[in-house]
Amino acid sequence: MAAAPLRVGLAGLGSMGRNHLRHLSSREGCALAAVADPAPDVLADAVAKTGAAGFADAFAMVVDAEIDAVVIAAPTTAHARLTLAAIERGLPVLVEKPLAATVEEGIELVTAARARGIPLQVGHVERFNPAVLELGRRLAQGWIGTIFSIASRRAGPFPARIRDVGVTIDLATHDADILSWVAGERPTRVYAEIAQRVHAGHEDLLFGLLHFPSGATGMLDVNWLTPAKRRQLSVVGEEGMFELDYLTQRLTFTSADVGSPTIIDGYATTFEGNVVVIEVASREPLAAELDAFLAVARAGGRPVVDGEDGLWALAIASGLLQAAGEARPVDLADLAARISAR
Repeated sequence: MAAAPLRVGLAGLGSMGRNHLRHLSSREGCALAAVADPAPDVLADAVAKTGAAGFADAFAMVVDAEIDAVVIAAPTTAHARLTLAAIERGLPVLVEKPLAATVEEGIELVTAARARGIPLQVGHVERFNPAVLELGRRLAQGWIGTIFSIASRRAGPFPARIRDVGVTIDLATHDADILSWVAGERPTRVYAEIAQRVHAGHEDLLFGLLHFPSGATGMLDVNWLTPAKRRQLSVVGEEGMFELDYLTQRLTFTSADVGSPTIIDGYATTFEGNVVVIEVASREPLAAELDAFLAVARAGGRPVVDGEDGLWALAIASGLLQAAGEARPVDLADLAARISAR
């Protein structure tokens, strides 16, 4: 006899929530049982399309709906309350990044999930990007040897929907997580510069530096000011360089053996190693992320991106904001001690 479908609730039908809605309403072995959003028209449309029970109050859905697991795509400031309610009810939970609005809230969620043995997954969807996964495989095989630097660029126009946090907490948490994952370690020191140009209440530009124990350096360029969307990553090591485009899922490797110089315009010389385009089997990262969450919700185990990963991404982003505000590097040793003690 086939197992009964996993009944899932979805809290939040904004931009990311609608993407979750699209997948959850069609995944095999999953039944979208409840949806929640305060906007009546948006909620009514989702209910009509899916047949799910509708809730105007997301907290009421988490507490009262007949569900086996929950996806939280509500505004960042609501993450802690909704996620904690799900944990207390014993529901496996996927909460969109960032894990919470503050490190203190994040620690509370991770502590509660560990105490109850509840799977807590954080929606760092880039970890499921096929190009990122292929990059990870090549790094594990030693393609570039020792990593020297990791640089990310995450830029685009200002999203008017984001009002509760700035670009660092909303977007740079992606890159804080990816750079740590690529390096295979957490940074010990961070520094940053920020600016507020168009956002009404928060920073919309961040340049950040991360120092890793191995000596590798990370760089983040994150903003809501660039008129075209850019999502790029480069990893430089002793044997060459990987360059990745998250949007096109294109991954290239340039060897460190630069060979003979190339002449440009008859006078300027440049050196470049052989460039190889690495084949990547394209897939929508969100679909892979949800499949991973549903598997853990059914069978248990540790999520691919768990609460501690999400907490560290939030902590690094918070450290970057502190560094910018105080105009000095910020050591993360005390923070690491707080997190490891939980």
